Amino acid sequence: MWSLQPRNLVWLLLSALLSVQALAASQTFTLSVVPQFTPVDIGLRWKPLLERLEAETGYGFQLRLFDRIPKFESDFESGAPDLVYLNPYHMVMAAKSRGYIPLVRGADQLTGILVVQSNSPFKHLSDLNGKKIAFPAPNAFGASLYMRALLKEKAGIDFSADYVGTHQNVYRHVVIGDAAAGGGIQSSLEKEPSALRTRLRVIYTAPGTASHPIAAHPRLPQSARERITAAFLRIDAEPGGRKLLAEVELDRIVTADYARDYQPLENLRLDAHAASK
Repeated sequence: MWSLQPRNLVWLLLSALLSVQALAASQTFTLSVVPQFTPVDIGLRWKPLLERLEAETGYGFQLRLFDRIPKFESDFESGAPDLVYLNPYHMVMAAKSRGYIPLVRGADQLTGILVVQSNSPFKHLSDLNGKKIAFPAPNAFGASLYMRALLKEKAGIDFSADYVGTHQNVYRHVVIGDAAAGGGIQSSLEKEPSALRTRLRVIYTAPGTASHPIAAHPRLPQSARERITAAFLRIDAEPGGRKLLAEVELDRIVTADYARDYQPLENLRLDAHAASK
């Protein structure tokens, strides 16, 4: 039998703690972000938050950026990213294809909107029957997929869908008259310059749903998922952190639960309106 002297025991425990911290710092997780905005804009919005998240967790985070939503979908459906920020329908796709687990989301509901030019003669959804409507991408949830389902199933109108890549492109296509209307979400419209917003008018607001989550691939250990979740909650607990989260549309962080927040979408038969890549 042998025994450790108190000084040696303290040194052993300290060494073990430093080894764990070094291991955590050596881990870098990739994060794919749904392209609601241009890759440059997304990078500028997320970089300060990820730097704060690195300080809170000891992990490294590397952004994976995409200019088109279909590329983003292929990325998470292949299981490539460790973490992903994605829309509610994408969350259903990711859970079914690779078992991604939602960690946190913004508390505010996702609200899809349909905009027209501020001086447009269109007042009612029926006025858009037979017109061209711009959308970011087929499976962009609040701005496109859910909106198209509502327009067809609830409003009963026919329209020509024009997929233009991002929310920013949608608003600009409407402003210059390339589309009679465009699908977006309230939060992305609010981030546009006031000079552009004044040239648009919301003609329809869709019922709200649970917002975009941060989800983790199941290969991430539960301890890592818990550490990242706790870090987001701490960041949200102080004003400077809330400002960083608001920049990436993660206002008022709450923990996410797939069965409660996203599984109900499986019953909406949105697959009938989704487009394959």
